[in-house]
Amino acid sequence: MKVLLFGPNGSGKGTQGAIVKERFQIPHIETGVIFRENIAKGTELGKQAKAYIDRGELVPDSITIPMILERLKQPDCAKGWLLDGFPRNLTQAQELDKALKKEGIQLDYVIEIVLDRQTAKNRIMGRRLCVNDNNHPNNIYIEAIKPNGDRCRVCGGELKTRSDDQDEKAIDQRHNIYYDDKTGTMAAINYFKDLSKRQGGVPKIVEVNGLPGVKEVTQELLQKLGLA
Repeated sequence: MKVLLFGPNGSGKGTQGAIVKERFQIPHIETGVIFRENIAKGTELGKQAKAYIDRGELVPDSITIPMILERLKQPDCAKGWLLDGFPRNLTQAQELDKALKKEGIQLDYVIEIVLDRQTAKNRIMGRRLCVNDNNHPNNIYIEAIKPNGDRCRVCGGELKTRSDDQDEKAIDQRHNIYYDDKTGTMAAINYFKDLSKRQGGVPKIVEVNGLPGVKEVTQELLQKLGLA
């Protein structure tokens, strides 16, 4: 089962991706990890990517896509894969589609976790970490996991925030790219939706409402994937 996963920062995409990975028994492929592995191993593509990164420049698609394809052809991907974090824009969507077709790889599902921009931002900025256990869920903007005042809802421990969760400018920059439906990530999603219509429903588009709680989102997702 070959899957693309989309969702804005703050949508719970990582959580749902982990669940899909387990249910389908496929590897969760993240572009950041691919970069790090290629650079660490000193591959030719890794060396090229590192040169751009060291200059503070974006790694071009001509390097990124071959890296991704190489990863998707590894033995652990024989039964499928879940690709997360790519494509991020329309051009990358077009190039990825072209590259997959050239390799004879058919995309089965495109999953989109739909969440409005303000809610996504609130969820990021509302996260609170328990000093006793980071796995205790606390978020001042989510009713089901609201902390007890300034204390952890699970154990009563002290709560703190992550600095990057409070960096409003950085959050807005990431969301500017994601919610851009002309050239950004939303444009990439729409590209695959149009592709699906032209190809008789392949890949299958699965839209999931990201507003409810984690369990409800998971239930809807698994039902639409035929896994419930």
